[in-house]
Amino acid sequence: MIDRTTMKTSSLAIAIALTLAACGQPDSSKAQDGVFADNRVAPGDATSMKASFAPVVREAAPAVVNISARGVRADPFWSMFGVRGQAQQVGSIGSGVIVRPDGVVVTNNHVIQGMQQIRVTLNDRREFAARVVLADERSDIAVLQLEGVNERLPTLNIDDREEQQVGDLVLAIGNPFGVGQTVTNGIISALNRTETGISDSGSFIQTDAAINPGNSGGALVDMDGDLIGINTAIFSRSGSSSGVGFAVPATMVRRVVDSAVGGATAVVRPWLGVKGEAVTADIARSLGLDRPQGLVVTEVWPNGPGARAGIREGDVITAIDGAEINDQGGLNFRVGTREPNETVQVSVLRDGRVQSVPARVQRLPGDADVDKATLIRTGGLSGAQVLTLNPALADSLGGDPFASGVIVGRVESRSYAQRGVGVRPGDVILALNGRAVGSVDQLADLPRGAQLTVERRGQRGILVVR
Repeated sequence: MIDRTTMKTSSLAIAIALTLAACGQPDSSKAQDGVFADNRVAPGDATSMKASFAPVVREAAPAVVNISARGVRADPFWSMFGVRGQAQQVGSIGSGVIVRPDGVVVTNNHVIQGMQQIRVTLNDRREFAARVVLADERSDIAVLQLEGVNERLPTLNIDDREEQQVGDLVLAIGNPFGVGQTVTNGIISALNRTETGISDSGSFIQTDAAINPGNSGGALVDMDGDLIGINTAIFSRSGSSSGVGFAVPATMVRRVVDSAVGGATAVVRPWLGVKGEAVTADIARSLGLDRPQGLVVTEVWPNGPGARAGIREGDVITAIDGAEINDQGGLNFRVGTREPNETVQVSVLRDGRVQSVPARVQRLPGDADVDKATLIRTGGLSGAQVLTLNPALADSLGGDPFASGVIVGRVESRSYAQRGVGVRPGDVILALNGRAVGSVDQLADLPRGAQLTVERRGQRGILVVR
């Protein structure tokens, strides 16, 4: 089986550390207070806004829950020595939001990932066991179902109309540090943040509302009391809030919830079949643009959705359904929130003129089943499990759907592939003795002296069979 952690997009060169805010000890979680003021009037203008956020909190807070999760994981210390059977208890504290009255809860995937026992505490102190219905690692959104619910629970409306503007007031509601439900306020600092290092297909709402460890999975709500995002991560030097927090937009939250409620076990993200580079200042000048904006198409997948729509290399994609596009991450997000076979309107700049091109987005071609890896039994790569890359597989691993070659999955301990060649899980074998590798069969029975061109974490190098 392929190690799913190997092809994740990484932006760890950013000087400020990115913190996924789900941490702490489950035992420190406290029940939430359930008393809110009932004698306040919702603020109607900027002056009265100074009076109180209580009307919004009163409506929204009952649907925000605390999540305490426990699990058992292999002790990483003993794992380094190849010793199995050593395990340790681990725990996680986070937040969540009830989005359906029958007990469907949205939270962050990293809050519950790898956990076996999940407990959810409501605002009124009731506790429920929960099971995972769908966990989407790419968006970091998970959907839970509370067990034993026999009445309608309070919910938050998912507002995916994307009417927010920079400067709008927002509230963050969650369980920071496991102290119990806490409300902080701030504004929307930015929209459509893509170059965050959180995800290669994410477009985030940035806010200065205080978000701290334990707030993960909590609600970002507007002044109507609607859910506009799920708080996910912060940039911080200390691990605590420094006023730069990120939330998954309600558009993607709705997509994951609908998939889960509809019975899907995974979120199927369609694609446009185009790849590009962000328009820089130099590119903008060469194209006669008044500012750097858009994505220059550098590759079009043969017979893919973009190709059939007439998009070609050199086109500049400026928007999807009216939403501005500035990089590949933004394009991936906009297309990924659609259902397969939906038609999107692609705004394309070509020959100095912007035109709208309808394109039907579709599933990525190929097989993403990582359990179909081939174990090489002879030659220099004996002991390595490998798979030929295709768009669906590469995308499922967080990689480039346009990538070609063979990816290495698990490598058996003390195998020749490990000791004699030095391949690692996640390596992409691009060439053998200078010739492109396109199938697993090319890697069977490798003799001594064979040279493999390998890409590892974005860097290329040569491995030699000894």
